[in-house]
Amino acid sequence: MLAPRDRLGRPLTDLRVSVTDRCSLRCGFCMPGDREYEFLSRTELLSYEETARLVHVFAGLGVTKVRLTGGEPLLRRDLHRLVALLAATPGIDDLALTTNGLLLARDASALREAGLARVTVSLHSLRPETFDRLSGSRGHLPEVLAGIEAASAAGLAPVKVNAVVMRGVNDDEVAELARFFKRPGFVLRFIEYMDVGTVNGWQPGGVVTAEEIVARVGAELPIEPAPRCNAHDVALRFRYRDGEGELGVIASVSRPFCGDCSRARLTADGQLFACLFAATGLDLKTPLRAGESDDDLAERIAAFWGARTDRYSEERAERIAAGHGVPEPRVEMYRIGG
Repeated sequence: MLAPRDRLGRPLTDLRVSVTDRCSLRCGFCMPGDREYEFLSRTELLSYEETARLVHVFAGLGVTKVRLTGGEPLLRRDLHRLVALLAATPGIDDLALTTNGLLLARDASALREAGLARVTVSLHSLRPETFDRLSGSRGHLPEVLAGIEAASAAGLAPVKVNAVVMRGVNDDEVAELARFFKRPGFVLRFIEYMDVGTVNGWQPGGVVTAEEIVARVGAELPIEPAPRCNAHDVALRFRYRDGEGELGVIASVSRPFCGDCSRARLTADGQLFACLFAATGLDLKTPLRAGESDDDLAERIAAFWGARTDRYSEERAERIAAGHGVPEPRVEMYRIGG
């Protein structure tokens, strides 16, 4: 089957695969700790074999990059078994994982041996008090830092570190974070605070824009723009003028990149979403468990992607400029993954 393109001409090349909706942290921008959550039961989750079969189907449609997400993916038992299955999938040449890092020191070597190529760790502060506030008092900063070092030592390099920047919360740490990760084998990426899901109380005033972030870093560590590695990269890249490393900024709010988006997202219970900010998806688990063939599943996925018109971040900017609020509902971040 020919690789599908959506109605805006965008191919399907990247797949984010959530393996659980559970997380050990309660970060306010994703999963605030001021409420109770109802999680999927074990029987509702795709098995590793079911996930691997769907990834095989996606690979036949042109997907080459897979990233495992959550919730917190390392809470899923024996995740290295899934990594091994996906690493052996023909056509998948980039297999990565995003984690909060708390269990990474335990699992880094096994994941690398199973075939994981890269890891991204979410770390939004180097200050214990701010880290505690951001994580809902459920994390332990030294464990995350140990996990980052273990990932580097295991060869999961370069280790990418994602930091969501929020005004009045951690924006005064931008240069500090940049300085800490300005070393070989690490790439820091700042992320503009986004309205993913509906529970984080997002307001435009909480956003520190890419322009501000770059200015704050550049005032202490001179940087210059660098070209994107490929057309569908989401981060604006910058390199240090002294030649020692690079950093990135994901500017989904101030500089939407919907026109280049080639990512689909598969939830832990087998729902396919065409956008991080979507409200509804396509059920793949039911036909999969009903015995539908790979060819029929591929046709189902291709039709869904072919009908895609999502450009939420661009629409958000248009609505804010017009004085309107952002649309709801949206799937919650802990369900769909980053």
